[in-house]
Amino acid sequence: MTSSTTPGLARFNTSADGDARDALHEVCASSAWGSRLLAQRPYATVEDLLGASDAAMAELTAEDLGEAMAGHPPIGRPKPGDPTSSREQSGMAGASEELKAEMLELNLAYQDRFGHVFLICATGRTGEQMRDAVKERIGHSPEQEREIVRAELGKINRIRLNRLVEEATA
Repeated sequence: MTSSTTPGLARFNTSADGDARDALHEVCASSAWGSRLLAQRPYATVEDLLGASDAAMAELTAEDLGEAMAGHPPIGRPKPGDPTSSREQSGMAGASEELKAEMLELNLAYQDRFGHVFLICATGRTGEQMRDAVKERIGHSPEQEREIVRAELGKINRIRLNRLVEEATA
């Protein structure tokens, strides 16, 4: 998170719309979110990009959030061959078979209750922390949970945007 323009940000700012849209879709599957960020290019700083992401996230409808969540695999089951979801869910990699089975059961119960995957910013969290979070959140109202999901998506998007502008430097 830098306050100046980085080579990666400059590259993102000047990339073709289709390439930038594809890159943003890898960050967040919501087309509304991606379109808002794309329309505001160029960004003077990484913080400006992150702020635009936060503002776009705040404006997403329930349908837009659903589209964003559809891009995330369940906790404990990263997409095969997807280094991003594997890296983000690394806290489950060393989990016991019992914990993995419990997470599968909790994920299914959560999905039955709310109609979508349990979403949490898993970066830096242990399997036990994620299990405890789903246990706590399954008791929320759909409205409470939608706002928690919005906040968690915002955190994930910030991490991924930072990685995007760092990787664009390489």
